Amino acid sequence: RTRSRPHELFGGNAAMNRRQMIASSAAAALSAAAAPSFASPTGAQMPANRPTPPVAKKIPVVIEQLGRTRTDDYQWMKDDNWQAVLRDPSLIKAEVKEHLDAENAYREAMMASTLPLQETMFREMRGRIKEDDASVPAPDGPWEYYVRYNTGDQHPLYCRKPRNGGPEQVLLDANALAEGKAYSEVSNASHSPDHALFAYAEDAQGSEVHKIYVKDLATNQVLPEVIDSATGDFAFSPDSQWIFWTNRNDNGRPDKIFRRPATGGETTLVYEEEDEGMFIGVGRTSDDRFIVIGVQNQETSETRYIPGDAPTTEPLVLEPREVAHRYDADHWGDRWVIRTNGGDAVDFKIVTAATDAPARSGWTDLVPHTPGRFIESFDLTRDHLARQERSDANTRIIIRDRAGAEHEIAADEPAFALSLAGASEYDTGVTRYAYNSPSTPTQTYDYDMGSRERTLRKTQEIPSGHDVANYVVERLNAPASDGELVPVTVLRRKDTPVDGSAPLLLYGYGSYGIPMAASFSTNRLSLVDRGWIYAIAHIRGGSDKGWGWFQAARRMTKKNTFTDFIAAAEHLIDRKYATAGRIVAQGGSAGGMLMGAVTNMRPDLWAGVIGQVPFVDVINTMSDTSLPLTPPEWPEWGNPIEDAAAYDYMMSYSPYDQVEAKAYPAVLATGGLSDPRVTYWEPEKWVAKLRPATTSGKPVLLKINMEAGHGGAAGRFDYLKEVAHDY
Repeated sequence: RTRSRPHELFGGNAAMNRRQMIASSAAAALSAAAAPSFASPTGAQMPANRPTPPVAKKIPVVIEQLGRTRTDDYQWMKDDNWQAVLRDPSLIKAEVKEHLDAENAYREAMMASTLPLQETMFREMRGRIKEDDASVPAPDGPWEYYVRYNTGDQHPLYCRKPRNGGPEQVLLDANALAEGKAYSEVSNASHSPDHALFAYAEDAQGSEVHKIYVKDLATNQVLPEVIDSATGDFAFSPDSQWIFWTNRNDNGRPDKIFRRPATGGETTLVYEEEDEGMFIGVGRTSDDRFIVIGVQNQETSETRYIPGDAPTTEPLVLEPREVAHRYDADHWGDRWVIRTNGGDAVDFKIVTAATDAPARSGWTDLVPHTPGRFIESFDLTRDHLARQERSDANTRIIIRDRAGAEHEIAADEPAFALSLAGASEYDTGVTRYAYNSPSTPTQTYDYDMGSRERTLRKTQEIPSGHDVANYVVERLNAPASDGELVPVTVLRRKDTPVDGSAPLLLYGYGSYGIPMAASFSTNRLSLVDRGWIYAIAHIRGGSDKGWGWFQAARRMTKKNTFTDFIAAAEHLIDRKYATAGRIVAQGGSAGGMLMGAVTNMRPDLWAGVIGQVPFVDVINTMSDTSLPLTPPEWPEWGNPIEDAAAYDYMMSYSPYDQVEAKAYPAVLATGGLSDPRVTYWEPEKWVAKLRPATTSGKPVLLKINMEAGHGGAAGRFDYLKEVAHDY
């Protein structure tokens, strides 16, 4: 599911969380570097004869639901104490650990002969990464904030320096924080508005259970009162006196917003969300006039706000939630600015409202709705509104001044990604954006919104060299079964023939309205430079062609996601980019569900399938209300506990339930023991059922990271090790 990270659900309000996210986003952008030398953890070597795979025992469990009966032979793989296992993996029951260890050992033995190739690819990937990289500094008041890496470091340093010149101050060395830990990830980091404090949220298990630390920058000391059991989401009040954060309850759900004095003291409950199907988060408006609480699931949202000059008052409702109405709000000096799909604005519009009367009855259109032009996000500075739009799987940025004059920042490649980073302070006329494409490394620009002058601040450096002229980027349109055209982005070397002889990797996701950007990745070059063609299918379920593109593949139309992916593969075959049986399909999380579905539906198309943290046990998972993401995701998939039609439709495509005897392609399923989104037993059960069912003789392999969660390894080096393994 990403199944989706909860903070990603608030992506429409980029400005709201801009200051909290800027350092963490920069760290993420820089974190694709290298990994240690390869060795099989168990010392396994490929024997002369093929290794014998583990055989999972069957303990049939009969499940009755809505008058329907199903039998699950592998339900025993779910640890009933799974919440405790997220916090302490050593608590996993012995029979489950024994089976996972056996699966990992079998996979290592099967893949032992590939270790030299993995090592080679890793070194290539490392050679394309500038190890001592740094983000472009983000100015805010008297300081510039940035992250950087030292050569050889797994984790970043969070830093600042005086804007008018002066020595660097290291706010946090995440390498020191991670020392002695199997896993450590700083998920959020932010300074207070007065620049006196620095807070950061650490996930030390991969389970997304965070601790939030506050550091006094005058003394350079971490304050003693640590915030426990948090989602990692937090915000300082505009006066810097308070810190607000989102609590994570025992079931892993964000349920409360708390407040306390920023330097420590009594904790106060600010807001409690009673609906278990909602995510919540907290931030500040761009102009620092308000603290904002966002409440949201896949189709409904609500905003509550607290005056910044009265941060201890009760939050007020901006507009009460209404099913199927999504909106997010920011404040622009003298008015509210709101992105909404209200009325018939399927692809969203932007409206304004009076500061003291923000209810929907007073909303006035600022940027009207245009079908097919999906307004993804906006960013506010004193005199300008910058917004990011998506159409036909590409993005553009529109700049608007207070008087209403607009102009566009455009690009001319067939497939590309323009991303609005926004400004790091409100009182400025300069915004920031990034540009890349599948063949073009990322270029970061500062853009003067008044003069329209852009300044190139950074071009992604490829130390081993990269010649854009050696590559071709193309955009195809694959006819779907119902006549819709599915965009497909293709990357290949110029000298790779288009005659069906090249192997092809086809990547897809297609859920939650999350689009797949036509962006640059140095890792893909390890395939493309070996003669592979790399393709991205911009299928329904994402918002690649607008919010309606998402709505056309959810709940009772979810199968459009799968048939679109198959249509993309068939079109690539028809156009001689690929040959049936010489395509590898790859997807992760909800994209892993896609992998399971298309493996069942058209096994003949694929040479192999990589399902990363795959959401494949759909009926069982969406019927288990103890799991943190189940109630919030009923709007996406349907509720099989109460709705018989939803149950039947879900069962008709659930990858785990639809496994049957047939010639399956080779399959690699991956997972993380500490993953709260797609729990480890989903890929484990899928592999256990697939292996005895396949008649092809091709391997079915499982890799469970026993020290990580949904995102895999936290260190940039260890992450590349996983990429090389999958490739």
